[in-house]
Amino acid sequence: MNVGIGLPIGDPVTLLTWAQRADAGPFSTLGMLDRLVYDNPEPLVALGVLAGATSRIRVQTEVLLAPLRDTALLAKQAATLDRMTGGRLSLGLGIGGRDDDHQVAGVDPRTRGRRLDGQMEVMRRLWSGESYGDGVGPIGPEPARPGGPEVLFGGFKPAAIERVARWGDGFIAAAAPSWAGGLFDTARRFWKEHGRDGEPRLVAQVNVALGPDDVVHDARTHIHAYYTFTGMADRMVAGMLTTPAEIREAIAAFADLGADEVMLYCYGIDPNQVDRLADVL
Repeated sequence: MNVGIGLPIGDPVTLLTWAQRADAGPFSTLGMLDRLVYDNPEPLVALGVLAGATSRIRVQTEVLLAPLRDTALLAKQAATLDRMTGGRLSLGLGIGGRDDDHQVAGVDPRTRGRRLDGQMEVMRRLWSGESYGDGVGPIGPEPARPGGPEVLFGGFKPAAIERVARWGDGFIAAAAPSWAGGLFDTARRFWKEHGRDGEPRLVAQVNVALGPDDVVHDARTHIHAYYTFTGMADRMVAGMLTTPAEIREAIAAFADLGADEVMLYCYGIDPNQVDRLADVL
């Protein structure tokens, strides 16, 4: 099973160090969260910079809030990053849950699911070299991966998970092993019901902080601020893993559930965590 690193969003300047250390280590992927009304780097721009500073490691959005973006431009951006990285992009997509993000993007949150479905229909067509429609297009460049970059979907409700089988290649579960197992089973069930060959790729996320007390405190502060809007910030802080034993146990539990990859999400900005997590592995 692969293990990746979810990058902290607290200080974009440190991310080159994070990426280069992870690229030299045992990690499979660099992941990045997405918000619009927040003090975080824009993920496609940031991952493009990090991909150019690395040679091996994959880059993955977890999850990019596609309904906030123009469809044709998003298709072009993703195809460009996929092509220029030699197919190292995994495009994790979701609808988002913050009203302020949708407000500033001019998107009605009540239509975000339908909008994402429509976006996927257009993007899949564009990535295959077809016209945009009404005699317009095609829109390049051609992605490195035929048919477009790998697409993963995050979510918890059945409608969101079914999107994996209709449009995607895999599922991202931001949940503890006790909850993720049921989500994985739902993704597999929809996959079979839609007649898809093989199995969906299954990615798990777990929040971690590894280091001295100041590193853990920094991580707790950042994760609390990020999840304040949910009303469950204290719960998210309490669920963060802070010891090697806890992290190893979680990785093993996700492996037992059949996860293909576990993303260790870091909210504290100390890049020495990369080396500590490598030692855990």
